[in-house]
Amino acid sequence: MLDRHDRRAALRSTLLAGAGIAVLALAVTNGRGQEPIRVKVNLVSVAFVARDARGALVDNLTQDDVDVVEDAIPQKIAFFSRSADVPLTLGVVVDASGSQDHFSKQHKNDLEVFFKDVLGPKDRVFLVGFGNHIRLVSDFSGAGSDLLDEWKAYQKSSKHFPLLGPDDDRDLGTAFYDSIYYSVTEKLARENGRRAILLFSDGEDNSSSHDMMTAIETAQSENVVVYAIRYTDKEHGKLTPRNKYGTSVMDRVARETGGAHIDAETTNAHVYFRQIAEELRTSYELGYYPTDPLKDDSFRKIVIKPKREGVKVRAKTGYFAR
Repeated sequence: MLDRHDRRAALRSTLLAGAGIAVLALAVTNGRGQEPIRVKVNLVSVAFVARDARGALVDNLTQDDVDVVEDAIPQKIAFFSRSADVPLTLGVVVDASGSQDHFSKQHKNDLEVFFKDVLGPKDRVFLVGFGNHIRLVSDFSGAGSDLLDEWKAYQKSSKHFPLLGPDDDRDLGTAFYDSIYYSVTEKLARENGRRAILLFSDGEDNSSSHDMMTAIETAQSENVVVYAIRYTDKEHGKLTPRNKYGTSVMDRVARETGGAHIDAETTNAHVYFRQIAEELRTSYELGYYPTDPLKDDSFRKIVIKPKREGVKVRAKTGYFAR
């Protein structure tokens, strides 16, 4: 039987490494009889969507239809759920920096499409605008018309809208990475259910206090999917090196979090917003306790393997064990 010192050492060695926490009760005998000692163990949660060989969403998978692997080691699924017509908790984050001036009217029109085509009666959305500062244009609401009115007011003057993140001095104009970071940490991290960010931007950044990997890691750790909707102002109809950099950033942020990268120039807004809504409402979530519990700051690669032929899964690529 373990003495008190050994029990404490065993408890200290129990480490967290994932997105969720479960609490287990272990019985330990002492002079007063059986007393529970509560030990924290980590639960990794992964949201994903599945499509068949024709590209259609698959809505009837069960736990037996998939395997989950972390760093090439099979994991035991602890829970599995399917989302169908669930209320959505969304952040719409719109780049209002100088590089997006050309798209200000399109942003407004696309927001109108979003509020009409996507927003359900039980959905909740907050709206953020950013240039060199990130401002909360509207807190959570289900009223699309009210959100749109707030956006029009923001376009006229942004200064009276509250900040997300600290009131830092920023010389340059685009805090792209910070807009993701603070939208997750200050808004979505406190929410439950199916959560996502719809990000309108060109992917260019010149004034954030956080880098790309920190923004991605923050979204991954909270199981927030990012849909990157790209508006790129080309020069003479061609992508500049800076445009190409922004494109690669938008693609990576979406891919690493399990979302999608959409070119607003080539895709109709009615089409892509409907696709986003269908994905979010026809999705799955599974959880597992990793076989390696060490909190070593390493990146753990996650692969969800469907057993059905022709089915492809899209999910976040992994998480950092912190």
